[in-house]
Amino acid sequence: MMKGLKRIALASLCLLSFSSGGVYAQVSETVQTANDSRVELDRIVAKIDQDVIMQSELDARLEAVHRQLSSRNINLPPEDVLKKQVLEQLILENIQIQMGKRGGIRIDDWALNDAIARIAQRNQMTLEEFKQNLEADGLSFSQAREEIRREMILNRVRQRQVAQRVQVSEQEIDNFLSSPEGLAQMQTEYRLAHILIATPDNATPDQIQSAERRANDLSKELRQGADFQAMAIANSKGQNALEGGDLGWRKADQLPTLFAEQAIKMTRGQTSAPIRSPAGFHIFKLMDTRGNEKVVQSQVHVRHILIKPNEIRSNLESQMQAKKLYERVQSGEAFSELAKAYSDDTASALNGGDMGWISPETLVPEFQTVMNIIPEKVVSEPFRTTYGWHILEVLGKRQSDISTQVRRNQVRELLSNRKFEEELQVWLREIRDQAYVEIQL
Repeated sequence: MMKGLKRIALASLCLLSFSSGGVYAQVSETVQTANDSRVELDRIVAKIDQDVIMQSELDARLEAVHRQLSSRNINLPPEDVLKKQVLEQLILENIQIQMGKRGGIRIDDWALNDAIARIAQRNQMTLEEFKQNLEADGLSFSQAREEIRREMILNRVRQRQVAQRVQVSEQEIDNFLSSPEGLAQMQTEYRLAHILIATPDNATPDQIQSAERRANDLSKELRQGADFQAMAIANSKGQNALEGGDLGWRKADQLPTLFAEQAIKMTRGQTSAPIRSPAGFHIFKLMDTRGNEKVVQSQVHVRHILIKPNEIRSNLESQMQAKKLYERVQSGEAFSELAKAYSDDTASALNGGDMGWISPETLVPEFQTVMNIIPEKVVSEPFRTTYGWHILEVLGKRQSDISTQVRRNQVRELLSNRKFEEELQVWLREIRDQAYVEIQL
């Protein structure tokens, strides 16, 4: 099964058999058969605060777990042990679902349909194919929908309750980047191809010269456009010759010293001259690199004056005031002084309207449009956005290397995810200890 479907299969795709008010908490349901015996259809197995878990719910989850573990050829623990584990999982989920209800967390059908469509897309399926795969695994689409809705509620509860506990400092990012783990993760990876023209042990001068001539001839052909991989297959004595000399993706510390020394000096697509070693003559080609990509972002240095409509100033009056300020700038008054005195953008007003160097993508479309078409050092006529009326001046444009910032953000996300998992386990223990739970197995 594909990754997205596995994720669903690992969840309990079962219909909830109790109401939000716990109306089934009073009695077990029975039915009278033809021979006057009574058969129990369902019963309570656990009470949790204002809700319950029914036997049918536990059975459905057990069946799903049996199916999952069997499909992965994992030996099952004793049934009583497995039942306790599954029930404990259901109890924790139930506590969180109740918290979500009290907190007003709802997943509407639009959000649910969007999530299902994204799961199908990640598995490269149409929605109909997704349904068919579920049914082939013995899971109805309606069950899958409700379980995905349930998982979305659980995720939102956890994000609301746990994410606020997670903070990552700049010092923690620095410490990670300088740690052995950080250095290893941030290392550049190289995809290197290699041709070896081997020389025998204790090679004679003639043998060495012959190998060198052959390596130089190959190097010349490669410079003239010969296919490196084809040449490697035909000529190389290296272990990866039949793969076209391709060594795959490796970090520098995973390569032989000679190979690493060449990789870090080469540019993408470059082929080296023959290099001598005790094994013979080597020719390298740097096919590609990753992990060291430079991230360049367009940035604009801009300042503006914002006039907002409010309770005592209409939209038309705001427009007229912006027009008057524009005329004052045109007549020679300092843009920065007018911004300090009149702009309603408090974040930039104190700096004379200066917004600093920013990425255009962070701004509303109307602001972007004017900013892109107006020449530098020219003040725009008043224009409107959802925030109000603006006049702006572009002070400069540049391409900025934000690679360091991107790497730090990647580390921040990594550390946040780790802390989240740690805090989640602590929080789950806390809510379990605080809840009223009565098990009736």
